[in-house]
Amino acid sequence: MIRFASMAVFPVSLLLATSAFAADQPVLKGAAAFGDWRADRPGVRRLIKPQDLPRPYVTKSTSNSAGLADMPADAKPQLPPGFSAELIASGIDNPRVVRVAPNGDLFVADSEANQIRVYRLGQGGAKPVETGIFAGNLNQPYGIAFYPPGDAPQWVYVANSDSVVRFPYKSGDLSASGEPQTIVDGIPSSHHWTRDIAFSPDGKTLYLSVGSGSNVAEAMGKAPEGGLEAWVKSQPLGATWGSEEGRADVHAFDPDGQNQRVVATGLRNCSGMTVQPATGALWCAVNERDSLGDNVPAEYATVVKQGAFYGWPWYYIGNHEDPRHKGERPDLAGKVDIPDVLMQAHSAPLNIAFYEGQNAAAGSGFPAEYRGDAFVALHGSWNRGNRTGYKVVRLLFKDGKPTGEYEDFMTGFVVSNGEVWGRPVGVAVAKDGALIVTEDGNGTLWRVTYDGGRS
Repeated sequence: MIRFASMAVFPVSLLLATSAFAADQPVLKGAAAFGDWRADRPGVRRLIKPQDLPRPYVTKSTSNSAGLADMPADAKPQLPPGFSAELIASGIDNPRVVRVAPNGDLFVADSEANQIRVYRLGQGGAKPVETGIFAGNLNQPYGIAFYPPGDAPQWVYVANSDSVVRFPYKSGDLSASGEPQTIVDGIPSSHHWTRDIAFSPDGKTLYLSVGSGSNVAEAMGKAPEGGLEAWVKSQPLGATWGSEEGRADVHAFDPDGQNQRVVATGLRNCSGMTVQPATGALWCAVNERDSLGDNVPAEYATVVKQGAFYGWPWYYIGNHEDPRHKGERPDLAGKVDIPDVLMQAHSAPLNIAFYEGQNAAAGSGFPAEYRGDAFVALHGSWNRGNRTGYKVVRLLFKDGKPTGEYEDFMTGFVVSNGEVWGRPVGVAVAKDGALIVTEDGNGTLWRVTYDGGRS
């Protein structure tokens, strides 16, 4: 059940609407971009570039996991002026990914409960009129995708920690009408377990992200069996071996699970995948490694290019060599793709969704300037002295291309430097243009809408 606390334990300032939208303030750059939760508020923009990253070990690595506070009574997240958040549901065990069915139903992965929940909302509101358990007896389900893409899917695909399964589906189903079919099995599931999935726009390719089995491949070994030279000749650029073989990668399959191939390597933990509607490009939101200091390396979101290598475990954010693997892979120097949008280290980006909803002029949805931008849920830090993350941010795009800037959109989940009440995980755009957000601190599901101050 959801936990409520007295308002007295929660800073009043975090419950008040932001008095002035901060988008007209200067973009925080360089060292100024490396703040913490105290400076977070809707409209604050940051731009982090590879050259802004400090050297490793400038600060000591710390273990600073957040204490979980009760959700304050009547608490709502902070949003830009004209936006509001309504609570759809609470008391969910572990709400993670949320995806919207073509008919508007919300499918939520309740990972600890090993099930997929469904919420059907009433017209123009946040109150569910019907709910259901679409499927149970799963294994840490996370990613959800409808197939074929479009208005009439026949299957719901679910990514467990160790497999991808699919269930027969017809529009409006609140529970699966048949047993799961295993499409992909044998996925290594230790350590990073969050498996996301997405389909290409033409429905011919199923993408699967598989995170690393460690922080920085500590147990992988210096060279693969048979020697590094032979491995490099037979494997994709930057491929790992031993306990990390097939991990920190994005894989592709045919929809039936056949024809496995590697799309890209070196993505330590791509916990969120989506396809950009304007371009058809695959995007990942990636958790980078720990224990190099408070502000290094940056987390990121990026287009996933075919055949690209993003650095893990030997390099990060371009040609920055991880000191724990110093001198091991000089052959990879200069071959690391630089991600498109860098975010503060240890923010823990989980899910990403592009905003293509109706605009406010049409009577619902967000203002037109939001179209084509992306939202990313930041689960929050544990490996940083001063807490960061615990918010939903907006990635800024121009003509379909990222500017590199990102903006605080949904904040107010942090109680103090020691406690939080919310940890955002899932983001999705509803049929009516609302933004749907899950958080697993208090197990809640939210609907964010824009009324331009009319309410």
